[in-house]
Amino acid sequence: MGMSLGPIAERVDWLFAHAARHAADYATPEATLTRQRYQARHPTAIAVLKCMDGRINIPVATGTPPGLIQPFRNLGGMFDLGWPHLGEVLAHYVHRQINEGRRVLLMATYHFSRGDPQRGCAGFNYDTGAALAATQTLRQQIEQVFGLGHRSVYPLICGFETDEDALILHGEHAGETLDLSTITPADQALLPARLAALCPDMPEQMGADLLPLLTGNLHHIAQIRQNARTLDTEHREWIICLGRGFDFLHMPNLALIVGPYSPQLADPIGKAARIIASNMQAGRIPDDGFLLLASSPYEEIGSDRARAEMKARFLSQFAAQVIAERVPSIAGRMISRTAVLDWRTRRLEQLAD
Repeated sequence: MGMSLGPIAERVDWLFAHAARHAADYATPEATLTRQRYQARHPTAIAVLKCMDGRINIPVATGTPPGLIQPFRNLGGMFDLGWPHLGEVLAHYVHRQINEGRRVLLMATYHFSRGDPQRGCAGFNYDTGAALAATQTLRQQIEQVFGLGHRSVYPLICGFETDEDALILHGEHAGETLDLSTITPADQALLPARLAALCPDMPEQMGADLLPLLTGNLHHIAQIRQNARTLDTEHREWIICLGRGFDFLHMPNLALIVGPYSPQLADPIGKAARIIASNMQAGRIPDDGFLLLASSPYEEIGSDRARAEMKARFLSQFAAQVIAERVPSIAGRMISRTAVLDWRTRRLEQLAD
């Protein structure tokens, strides 16, 4: 998967074709009506703050129609609401939903593997305790910004066990969890009571809107167990993505996604470039080149799109400079592409050099 071994020009062509297929699927009448029908029945807005790891695909793991769960992805899954850009983007998202009369469920996630710690989160050096602690801090920050009452914005800590794609919900009190890998689809009738006991202050409508995700996850886990899937653990990333708008790249070991959120962007870019260099050196990917893809989304034509174009070009130039300075051994093999993403259609539009 992901054309990791073909010549770099073929891999780049494959990537943009894949992005085009994703946008075409998203924009079909059937998909559009399915999203509208789902939102009418389940009005709570759901966003997930998560690691860039392609294995963590919450819509697939919960059976939720694509395009309804808003992702915020970053290398290592590290977030700090003190970062100016992250704070602005998240606040804009929350206030837009609130103005439309929706409550907002913010899922702060960490991930790990039960079968092998080395399949856990490399961003936290495979230390699940450290990853959980980071989500607890993030939860406190969300409460500081949006309130302790949880009536409008609810921060929920969720573990994601990547061997079986199982969600682990964390409750109000330390140590209280609901691990969906321990429940069978036959017992799904127990979920409403278990969720209410775990999160007693969750608004009733929000709980009702979270339940379909939990039920969907139960069936997804059962399907994985039935199929006994192969766990692909080898790093073969050949793409560095910088910015936002990479929903089409939910695949393991393909891309390193750096969100534009941290004020110290050079550090995660340098880290991603070093991973690419080690992949080449170890022969896991061809050494004929890698792709730097910078993208910024826009919602309106005119100045909003023009600003997205400017942001994407800045990110591309900034990353190229960082890679040239920090990992010069691969800088000459970089293919750079810059794009903007039409948020309404999810269409990735390449910009001319």
